[in-house]
Amino acid sequence: MSASSRSGPSDEEARRAELADALAAVRARVADAARAAGRDPAEVGLLAVTKTWPASDVALLTDLGLDAFGENKEQEGAAKAAELADLRPDAAPRWHVVGRLQRNKARSLVRWAHAVDSVDSARLVDALESAAARAVDAGERQGPLEVLVQVSVDADPSRGGAPVAEVPGLADRVAGCAHLHLGGVMTVAPQDVTPEEAFATVSDVAARVRATHPRATTLSAGMSGDLEAAVAYGSTCVRVGTALLGRR
Repeated sequence: MSASSRSGPSDEEARRAELADALAAVRARVADAARAAGRDPAEVGLLAVTKTWPASDVALLTDLGLDAFGENKEQEGAAKAAELADLRPDAAPRWHVVGRLQRNKARSLVRWAHAVDSVDSARLVDALESAAARAVDAGERQGPLEVLVQVSVDADPSRGGAPVAEVPGLADRVAGCAHLHLGGVMTVAPQDVTPEEAFATVSDVAARVRATHPRATTLSAGMSGDLEAAVAYGSTCVRVGTALLGRR
């Protein structure tokens, strides 16, 4: 018997088992919420929010079948994407930027990110379009950058997101860009309203956007604490960090 066998599972094996159990629990919650809403669970995707967690955890999640990961900060995301490429060279992850983004980060972001889920201003749209165009011309990127317009239900400028009334115009602006693809909308439920109220509002906004842009079918809403309410109001993507990876 080897020393590792005598001493029990390795740290990596233990973490893999922990993540597998958490992933199964999250998927069960999503499936139960979807069925309760009369929806097919397959309609709801899972974005693992891996901010502050190491690339080794992302690697284990790819082993478990996940391929979509969310990062808050460009610099951390870029480093983690590069490290994951070394750890799992055969993986094909889709990296999403889910936090507030400064325009001066656009040039570096488009080299590694699949999508930006937190677009909330015309100036940011223009910066991403310019950066994506240059990246394609330089051979640093293939294909358009997917964009979600972030909806601010309470219009609080400190939290990010565009006020509800501005969302259709921003969606039009994204759709008019040659190097951006309008995927749909995203929201984070504010603390001063119930999740149900927030998600009902964003569901209506998403329907308005789809009426003009039928391919913008993504409604990214719901996190570890409120994903059931989001699924009930039509979320097609839940963003889960704590329930999947634990607390720091």
